[in-house]
Formats: sequence, structure tokens, C-alpha cells
Amino acid sequence: MKDNRRKIRRTQTVSPFGVGGIIDLRGESFVAADVRSWGTGGEAIESPRLARKLGVSGFRAAPAIPAGKAQYVSRVGPGYVRFPRWLFCPKCRRMIYWVATREEKDKAPRCGRCSDSPQLAPMRFIQVCRDGHMVDIDWRRWAHWQAEGHDRRQCQVKELKFTTSPDSSGLDALRVNCIACGAGRSLEGITDKLALRRRGVFCPGTHPWQDEDDERIDCEETPRVIQRGASNVYFPVIHSAIEIPLPDGGDDEAAVLRVTTHSMWRRVVGAPDGPVADALIEFIADDCEVSVEFVQNLLQQDAADRSAAPADNGAADDLSIGEWAAFTSPDPRSVSSRDFRIAQVGLGSRQDDPPSIAMLHQRIQRVVAATRIREVRTLEGFTRIEADDRDRLVSVNPVTRAKWLPAVESYGEGIFIAFDDDALCAWENSSGVRDWVGRMETNLGSSFQQDRCRERTGPQLLPRYVMLHTLAHQLIRQLSYDSGYNAASLRERIYARSHAPGSRHPAQSGVFVYTAAGDSEGTLGGLVRQGQPPHLTDTLVRLLESAQWCSQDPLCSDSTGRSLANLNRAACHACTLLPETSCEIGNVLLDRTLLIGDGQVEGFFRSVIEAAFEESAAVVEAS
Repeated sequence: MKDNRRKIRRTQTVSPFGVGGIIDLRGESFVAADVRSWGTGGEAIESPRLARKLGVSGFRAAPAIPAGKAQYVSRVGPGYVRFPRWLFCPKCRRMIYWVATREEKDKAPRCGRCSDSPQLAPMRFIQVCRDGHMVDIDWRRWAHWQAEGHDRRQCQVKELKFTTSPDSSGLDALRVNCIACGAGRSLEGITDKLALRRRGVFCPGTHPWQDEDDERIDCEETPRVIQRGASNVYFPVIHSAIEIPLPDGGDDEAAVLRVTTHSMWRRVVGAPDGPVADALIEFIADDCEVSVEFVQNLLQQDAADRSAAPADNGAADDLSIGEWAAFTSPDPRSVSSRDFRIAQVGLGSRQDDPPSIAMLHQRIQRVVAATRIREVRTLEGFTRIEADDRDRLVSVNPVTRAKWLPAVESYGEGIFIAFDDDALCAWENSSGVRDWVGRMETNLGSSFQQDRCRERTGPQLLPRYVMLHTLAHQLIRQLSYDSGYNAASLRERIYARSHAPGSRHPAQSGVFVYTAAGDSEGTLGGLVRQGQPPHLTDTLVRLLESAQWCSQDPLCSDSTGRSLANLNRAACHACTLLPETSCEIGNVLLDRTLLIGDGQVEGFFRSVIEAAFEESAAVVEAS
């Protein structure tokens, strides 16, 4: 959309107004069409690692239109269609089914019966199903269904009226009436799961942007009526990657990365004994400047890893492994590029540091300031009614398999903190910590969010993941005070994935807090400055202090289960939760207790906090 009344940001074409998403603009309602509406439009975005993971050839971003030039640019990029098409006049209350032939460029639909031509408003309710289909409700059928003294087959007039009653409240006050015969029905009970099925309504298996010539799918799902602004109308499936440079050196590690990120690697891994496997291996070897034997050895090693650790097969597509290797590289200059510049910085340790600060520094192994990063975020598809149902994922191109995906790239900066793995292992191997997180693992195993969370946590939920995830939230909240960024402009990446026994992937124990936005907050420099000594130490001390209490205590601190499926413990909006765009797994698997400890479980930073208390008490006594 490009005219002055209908403008959206480029980033919004991926989320929240990507394919299948509904957008409200000044009283009008639209839905984003699939990527076929793009045609050849869009700007190419390079992200080899992300493309390999998703099995596509590349990505495209919606073209940016210069300010004030919209009227001179023909439409390119994503298309949006009006939905729902049933509209009503807020003055005379007549309902109109709006067709495309009535559309006028850059003009909203208006009532032709009223003298002042008020703008028509879209109906509030729509029909969806679990397979992702979405259509208008057949309001004519609803108004005439089992109307007293009326035969709906004899009513040929198609004009309806949407009225409200001051004598009742709720859905019972809303009513759809037929102007010709007087038949009508209130909206009471319309949101019941079987309301449409009991009236003989079935899902047509279509999407709002489909033409009449498009093939219809026989959908057996029960259609449901929900409000078009409800949170369960649209669940986009978003993937993101921090772009790290691919090494071009001649050592084995660089060669392994070049081969395993090659565009053909996924195909040969999927069919190592296929008819074209030998040709693909030779092509990869020639393109990556390695021997055929080198590629074959990597294939054998990959097969051995998968057979030895079948529960960890998803690690082959885990982008955090390469990112962790880049951030922890002994020589940051060797992995730096135009879009990825990092530098290792210290914590500013001094000999006269108090014991609490010294203990805090002992738990931190490395701090890296990322002065420039490039993040690519892409939309794979969406679901409706239920989130994280991969079996019902609607592709951005439902007609044919998508060869490319809509994406957006953004630049920013960040702070990476790696913690001492020995200290983490000693802490999370204590029986109290294992039992504490084991109950969260049980809740996760029965949650509908399990698949999405496992992509981040790995096959097993480790105590370090919950602790580091909570630390990242507290760090973002504290940085929003210290650095000038608002919390919604900061994001997290947690590096604490578990791997099945026998996996060759290294253990991870770190967090990366970064900003990657399309506006001026992308590269202000304030975040990197907070990673320099002594600012980061001060920030960590303050966040540990603030994590000890919450305005909702003792309800928050004593909680044995919060959020959906009880995936949170001591974490609420007053102390830990962040805007949804900042958290990588939707504000779950959080617990302040693992940071600060209590009578039942030891916190990772408990000894640091106790030492700080003793130092403060000593100062008070001395004064």
C-alpha cells in the first residue's frame, strides 16, 4: 500500500501485517495477499544460512517508496485486499457486500443512500478454521435461519440491516435483519464453536485474496466465528538470523562452514544415495574449493551425528551454533565484515574491587561489543486459531511451494555476554536446581508451545536456559533506563541450547541483547557504550538488585506456575516480562528465582548478592 491514507512500514510486511494478516487503517480493514501478488517486485536480500535452513532460494523485501512520491510509483511488492467485504453504514445501518468493481482509487467505501455519505465500516466478525482459511460470514443465511413464519427460499431480496438495541447488552444487542421480509436474528451464540456447523455452514477452503478461478480445497474443519481483531486470528511464523561472515580461509573450520552453508548441501544431505548425489557432491566440492573426499567425510559425519543423537536432529538447522562460534572467536577481527563488526571488551576489573564485584566478574567469561550487525527476519507462513501447529502452517504461497520468502533486513548494535561454563555446570547440576527446572520441563512437554520452544531450548530444557533467559529480560529492562532505548526496540538471543549425548556441537552459555530496527534507533551507539567498562558492571549490579523484589510480591515470588501451561514461575509484567517483539519465545520459561535464589533453590548469583549485602552492612556500621 502506498497512497497517503494507506501506508505501512517495510518491516510490517513481515510482521504483524504479513501474508494472511489483517490491518486496520482509518476505519478500513484489509488482509495481506500471498506472495503471488508481488509479481517480480521486491528487493533481493542475501542470507545464505537462513535460506539453507528454510530450503528456499532467497528472500525479497518490499520496495521502499520515497516520501511524497507514492502517487508517481506504480504498485510493486505485497498486495492487500479489502476484508471483510460485508460493510455497514454507521448512520442508516444498511449492510452492503462490497465487490472489487466498486473500488475507487485512494477512496474509502461510502454509503450512497445517506445525504452526507458516511464511510462504511467493516463487520466485526469473520469466519475462520484451524486450517487457516478465512472468509466472510454468510450474513444472509444467518438472518434467515429458522426465522419464524418465513420461508428463506422465497426471499430473493438481498438487503440486510445491522441494528443495535439499547434494551440489552452483549451480542444479544446486535442483530442482522432482512429488509425485505423482516427475518432476523441476534448475534447471541455466534461465537460458539459449533454455531455455524449447526446451521449447515461448512468451510469453503479459501482465503480472502483468492480469485474465483483459483482451485478450492475440500476443507473438513469446523468453521468458527471470531472477531477480526482477536489475537488468535493470525499467528505468523517468523525466523531470524544474525548475518555472520562466511570464512574464506583455507583451514578446515572455514571449509566446513563453506560446505555446510552451501545452497546444495541440504539436498545432498536429504538424499545422500540419490541418483544425483555424486554430481551434487562434485559441484559442492568444486564451488567450495575442497576435495570430493572432504565433502563425503562431512556427509558421513553428519549421518553419524543424526544416528547417534536422533533427538537433536534439529541442531543441524540451528543458526545459533554459527553465531555462537562467531561471537566466541579467539580473534574477533577474523570474523568481522562490513555488516558484522565485533570487538572483545573487558569488564574493567581492578585489584581494589569489592568481593561482590570480583565474584560477579568470575562468572563472566567474555564480553563482546557488536558495533554493527545485520539481522534478517523472514515470514515462512502463518496459522490461525492455534499457534505453533506446524502441521497446519499456511505457506506464504499456498498454491505452489514458495521458492522465496518475504523478508526485511535491519542494522543495529548489541552486547554479547558469555558466562563461565564450569560455574554454570556446577550450579545446574545441583539437585535443587534440577528438580526446580524439571517441573518446568514437565509443563513444557504438555504445552501447545512445545515445538516453538524446543527450537530454542533444544531437546531438553536446561536450567541455564531459564536463568539466562530471565537475565536477558532483566538486562533489557535495565538497559532501557540506562541507554535511552525503549524496551520494545531491544531484542534478545539466548545461547543455551541443549544437545543430545554424542553431539559434536559445543555447549553454549551466553546472551546477546541487541537493537535491529529500521528507524533511527538502529545505530545510535548507546547500547555499545553500555557494554564498555565500567558501565556493564554497574548495569548488572543494578539489575540483580531490582530482580530481588517485585511490586506483586509475594504473589509473584511464590508462584508455582504462571502464563499459559504454567511455563513461568516468578515472573510477571511488573518485574520481568517484555514486549512480545523483544522476546524470542513469547515471554515464557522465565523465573527470577534462578537468578537470586530462595529457601528452596540456589540462585546463580546468590553469593554475589549476599556479598553485596555484607558490604553494604559494613559501610552502614562504619558510618
